Amino acid sequence: MISDLQQWRNAIANGHFRFLARAISAVENEVEGHRALLKSLHIGNCPVLGFTGPPGAGKSTLVNALTEELLAAGKRIAVVAVDPSSPFNLGALLGDRIRMAQHFNEDRVYIRSVATRGSLGGLSAKIIEIVDVLKAANFDYIIVETVGVGQSEVEIAGLADITTVILVPESGDEVQTMKSGLMEVADIFVVNKADREGALKFYSNLKKLVHQQAESAWNIPVLQTVANKKEGIPELIQKINAYIKMNIESEKKKFLLSRKALELIKNERVKDIDQQELRQKLARQASQSSFNLYAFLEDYY
Repeated sequence: MISDLQQWRNAIANGHFRFLARAISAVENEVEGHRALLKSLHIGNCPVLGFTGPPGAGKSTLVNALTEELLAAGKRIAVVAVDPSSPFNLGALLGDRIRMAQHFNEDRVYIRSVATRGSLGGLSAKIIEIVDVLKAANFDYIIVETVGVGQSEVEIAGLADITTVILVPESGDEVQTMKSGLMEVADIFVVNKADREGALKFYSNLKKLVHQQAESAWNIPVLQTVANKKEGIPELIQKINAYIKMNIESEKKKFLLSRKALELIKNERVKDIDQQELRQKLARQASQSSFNLYAFLEDYY
């Protein structure tokens, strides 16, 4: 239970990691008082950097290298790694200690793994609130790394101020048939593992595809990195900061804000549904020959 809002608010604003961890857990688990805490926070303008892409693209390695570079520049960083959930207990399968071990004891880096908790799109159902808590803690950057499955590539654009899509040369000809949604959400493309065979050809094809998009205030850059050797990371940070500095006000941003609001409303509407009870009832009734899912769901409308 959250009782002393002033104490919690001040501790979060002062970057007290213990209170920050407790606040995020309270939000995730909807502890009594979490809604009042969210309403009381001064949510700052810390830029949220979204990183997404297919499994195996080297997202975690790139985020590690980016974090190290930002630390060297004296910045305070929060990293949220959105991990796939266990379908049985809804907990994260991967852990922050494993993914970013070298930064775990750094006092200017806060690292948190959160589970998707059954969210079909690949982002945690509570990710919006979690990021807002972090925004109140006066970090210089908040990094959100997605699992890179389902619709998470598109969902991340509703959360991040700038979205970087990470690809690898092995994507090959797939770039020619890339989902239009992915093309629309990317503010920066990164070809990681650029020292591999076929990387230059892939990079050239991606640049051609990106340049076919309609002109706008921001020309989407295509960068090459070798994250495990920390190559190309300063150039990536330069492009990220250039985008943030532009502070682009667009219809896209307004639309994405409405998406956030709708997601929060949806989560509030369905929070009273007991998932375990739902699964048990389905298990009992689905074996009946007369079972109809739509008739069954009327009880939950």
